[in-house]
Amino acid sequence: MRIAFTALLLAGSAFAGQAQAQVQPEEGSDSFSLGQIIVTAPRTQGIEIDTNTLSSNAIYTFGRTALDDAINLMPGVSAGNSGGTRNERLVFVRGFDRFQVPLSIDGIRVYLPADNRLDYGRFLTTDIAEVQVAKGYASVLDGPGAMGGAINLVTAKPTKALDIDLRGTVNFDNDTDYAGYNVSAKVGTRHDRWYAQASYARSFTDHWDLPNDFTPRNVALEDGGARDFSRTRDWRVNAKVGFTPNATDEYALSYTYQEGAKGAPLHISDTVTTPRFWDWPEWNITSIYFLSTTALGDRATLKTRAYYNQFDSILRSFTDRTMTTQTRPYTFDSPYEDRAWGGSAQLDFDASEADTLRLAFHYRHDKHVEFQTSFSTAGIGTTEPRQTQTEETFSAALENELRLTPDLRFTLGGSFDWRSLIKAQEYGAPLGTSGASVLYNYPRRDADTWNVQGRFDWQASEAVNLHASLSSRARFPTIFERFSQRFNTAIPNPDLKAERATNAEIGGSWAAGKLRVEGALFYSWVRNAIFSVPTPAYPCTASTTPPAVPVAGCALTNLSQSRNVGKGEYYGVELSVSATILPGLDAGFNYTGTKRNLDYAANPLFHPTGVPTHKGFAYLDWAPIEKLHIVPSVDLASNRWTLFTALPASAPQRYYRTGAYVNAGLRVDYAITDGIEIGVGGRNLFDDYYTLTDGFPETGRTLFASIRARY
Repeated sequence: MRIAFTALLLAGSAFAGQAQAQVQPEEGSDSFSLGQIIVTAPRTQGIEIDTNTLSSNAIYTFGRTALDDAINLMPGVSAGNSGGTRNERLVFVRGFDRFQVPLSIDGIRVYLPADNRLDYGRFLTTDIAEVQVAKGYASVLDGPGAMGGAINLVTAKPTKALDIDLRGTVNFDNDTDYAGYNVSAKVGTRHDRWYAQASYARSFTDHWDLPNDFTPRNVALEDGGARDFSRTRDWRVNAKVGFTPNATDEYALSYTYQEGAKGAPLHISDTVTTPRFWDWPEWNITSIYFLSTTALGDRATLKTRAYYNQFDSILRSFTDRTMTTQTRPYTFDSPYEDRAWGGSAQLDFDASEADTLRLAFHYRHDKHVEFQTSFSTAGIGTTEPRQTQTEETFSAALENELRLTPDLRFTLGGSFDWRSLIKAQEYGAPLGTSGASVLYNYPRRDADTWNVQGRFDWQASEAVNLHASLSSRARFPTIFERFSQRFNTAIPNPDLKAERATNAEIGGSWAAGKLRVEGALFYSWVRNAIFSVPTPAYPCTASTTPPAVPVAGCALTNLSQSRNVGKGEYYGVELSVSATILPGLDAGFNYTGTKRNLDYAANPLFHPTGVPTHKGFAYLDWAPIEKLHIVPSVDLASNRWTLFTALPASAPQRYYRTGAYVNAGLRVDYAITDGIEIGVGGRNLFDDYYTLTDGFPETGRTLFASIRARY
């Protein structure tokens, strides 16, 4: 069985419009309206960052070319690093992780059937229009899985007859040596009844530097300077064509192809664990999807989405750091072939001027295939038979929006989700058996769950909007969580149940002139959280087929099993402020405070990792003359929990806090003409040394020079 690989598959439920104080896209917006979430707050201008939406201008200004880095600008969202050999970039929304917060592109869910361990560093942001985030309360119309919120990337569409946007950035390391580049291009055309656009984005990192005050602890693992195995390459093309026959209807067909590759930096000091020299040379996505909205008379609207996606990837393990030979039993080639198709339909019906009913149905079919090649000391490879895992997921949702008064509306929604496991194959000797490896099937178990939520939105005055919501959402465990034996160290649990969170929030916004303030208090009760629990001795059997015959005196020990044993509370506060202080001087600041208490009785040492208690971002945008913009900024965060990994297997777990940082940034842009501007700047200007997870330091000082042309 393959060691699980970072991957994504565009495979799933479509984002429907949230039934919350709905704000339609602005006229002339370049955001692809069919792929949007309708968020509560009015969209901001320029580089302002609100609680729900991150604009393309903010992403460009602050140089955030990957999704994890970009979304870290927003309140309530924090970026992290998984550490370990996978070394993936993570995103948390109010403390909820990548399993509990679905990710979509134009409303089409990004999902990996086997384990859904997404690497947010693989998602480019240079050619998208905006990032939208629903926190806690994500409409049941959006489909299953939004236990803690939802994230949606919205691609751009043209706004005029000839719409061109070209961008290029050259990156430099701590010593001003060349470190890579980012480029993107969008070319489109828009007319009364149709539009078309093609875009291209590429990001290449030759290397990145560790901070100068990094002291090597084991030069065989990392000697400082350029971070070993930090090279990455990602590129994507997207094409879309749309038909708008009238003011209410729109139909669009989109195609996306993406390729990626990355290395895996090593833990800087772990001399207990044997280093794993891994490489991802192939990480390719093909996706085609159709989106539509059709008015059915004056009182009803039908929205549909249909898609087909495929993902092909390879993970390779090598003998040593030269990454040239595979001559050890632990070396392998592990390809994944994933396919998905499905769609959704949503009907909105205005029962009266004060009452709107919305119904939605989602279907997704996921197929995962793997076949690992393992090598011997002679470099001879043996390939497993193809193992297939196939599953279907359904969701039926109902939502009603009632306008109690012209200024007060109440939204009530509920959904029923169910999952059908068609096939789950594995190759090897089943746990506790002896003899040759065989291809066998795990026990089939289907599952279902429910979701319910309600929300009040009140426009208290022209300047003040208030809201309160309560939402109970669940997410199904992945095939990995249910069935993976983790190299004969875990017992499968086909009956593993869905996790659940009940999310409460009160908040609001106030806008007066050139000052805008947004804030929220949130509290979440988490139940049936999935943890790996130590188990008693597991008996050996003499057969792989029933009836199982125990082997006298034989038992496996030091095993674990995924179970629904965790519970706890997440709570905190968000605050966002933006203002024009003087003509030509704008400012913005946001802050998030998050506390997580999550535990289970089997491990009193456990702490939830990856999320800082305090996090903030602040910036100034100063234009001393019309064509010049000077934008200083600062990212800051307090410590977060991490697990110390450089311990013998027999030692008890040890958690500690790390990751506090105050990173200064600066960007200076000058408009040469109305359509061309150049810029220079840097990140982590004071070369701060910090780690977000044990053994994996973050990037030191970086510099860049850029150019942008728009027509």
